[in-house]
Amino acid sequence: MSEPRVSVVVATMDRRESLLRSLDRLDSPGGPPVIVVDNASSDGTADAVRATHPRVEVLSLPANAGAVARDHGVRRAGTRYVAFADDDSWWEPDALETAADLLDTHPDVAVVVGRVRMARDGSEDAVTGKHRAAALGRSAAGPDVLSFPAFAAVVRRDAHLAVGGFSPLLFFGGEEHLLALDLAAAGWQLVFSGDVVAWHDPAGPDAPSPARWALQTRNDVLVDWLRRPLPVALAATGRLTRQATADAAARRALAGVLRRLPAALRQRRPVPARLEQRFATALRPLG
Repeated sequence: MSEPRVSVVVATMDRRESLLRSLDRLDSPGGPPVIVVDNASSDGTADAVRATHPRVEVLSLPANAGAVARDHGVRRAGTRYVAFADDDSWWEPDALETAADLLDTHPDVAVVVGRVRMARDGSEDAVTGKHRAAALGRSAAGPDVLSFPAFAAVVRRDAHLAVGGFSPLLFFGGEEHLLALDLAAAGWQLVFSGDVVAWHDPAGPDAPSPARWALQTRNDVLVDWLRRPLPVALAATGRLTRQATADAAARRALAGVLRRLPAALRQRRPVPARLEQRFATALRPLG
């Protein structure tokens, strides 16, 4: 049997039952190695995985590392490529082999972003619709992308680690935007493939909670300060400040930005103008 080309890394915290359902689909004889990185769960996640899925490697972190937990799994993986999954997602059979073939064929590609289908009805999510539109253009490997959900991404391990992986400053929520910019700034391509399918079965409501919105918005503004032109960062902060006068979630997001702003300024590395133009296009809504 040939050596596997792709490992699957799942970061989780206190989502034991959802995780076990996903592992029922991800963990199979002859399937890819699976690494679960447990963000200090208090619900017995690690023990449950070891008991029910002995093939799965479990890394138990002493504290919640947020999205950076995935980087622990990437470093542990012994394969050229790493696919991410969430504790409410899984990959279609053969999807990872298809992604590995694409990465083998195109050595300048660092990320293959798959087509996301919703488990409730088989529909495609809105991000997949944007990727299909190929607004950023198309290379020989497929439509170019500069944004993606991590659970639908297969990454070239060495490229991911070379740019530093996910950011501790962002912790969690929209962390893929910064990673996409850093990979593109380093000269890598990121492409969409409709033949690589990830399934998503989110347990929560479609609309984000105020707390989740605040986290996402905080990180969007921090990415502006970290990598985008100063007028963009100032304008985004100004909009959030005005919104915060009447909205509690916006006040929470703004407070998070201000607490992290000194660190963001120390880590600020604006991307080249051409990449900024492409990223601004990627952020535009459909229609």
